[in-house]
Amino acid sequence: MAKVALILTDDFADWEYAMIGGIGGSFYGLDVAYFSPTPGQLGSMGGMTVVVSNGLEELALWQPDVVAVIGGTVWDSEAAPDISDLLVAQYENGVPVGGICGGTLALARSGLLNAEPHTSNEGDFLIKNAVGYDGVSNYVQSKAAVSSDRVVTAPGTAPVSFAAAIFEVAGVPQETVSQFKDMITAEHN
Repeated sequence: MAKVALILTDDFADWEYAMIGGIGGSFYGLDVAYFSPTPGQLGSMGGMTVVVSNGLEELALWQPDVVAVIGGTVWDSEAAPDISDLLVAQYENGVPVGGICGGTLALARSGLLNAEPHTSNEGDFLIKNAVGYDGVSNYVQSKAAVSSDRVVTAPGTAPVSFAAAIFEVAGVPQETVSQFKDMITAEHN
């Protein structure tokens, strides 16, 4: 069973982790756990209050198979936590690392997007909000998640393709991932 670490911050985006946590664990057998740079009580953008007991030290000790940074308003503010060392260490240990919406800023600040194809809310979003980001030549304007060499990125409007890409790097069989995409997008076909 693959272990997927989801990193949440205060004012996290409810819709960006829901399918990974809800479907990935319940239906696909992933061991999904939640971590925060500031463990304790967190509020979501939708007004939900959650308690995340585990900090980033616990994340490293847990030895996840995938790490995903969930977006939220903190990532493009001065209060954004610096989780670069954690992300780089996980990536260097062979762990796929993902970010959606504002979570892509954490990957950009860490340098993980400098050499890999990636996406986000828009290219200017990364340039404006991520000091040290030097990957503009690898930016892909995409409505869906982009995966490249263990780096998964997505705009905040793409939680379905982000979840599917996280499932793929976590080792969920391709047939199951395809069924997930078909099921979740059925109402739009």
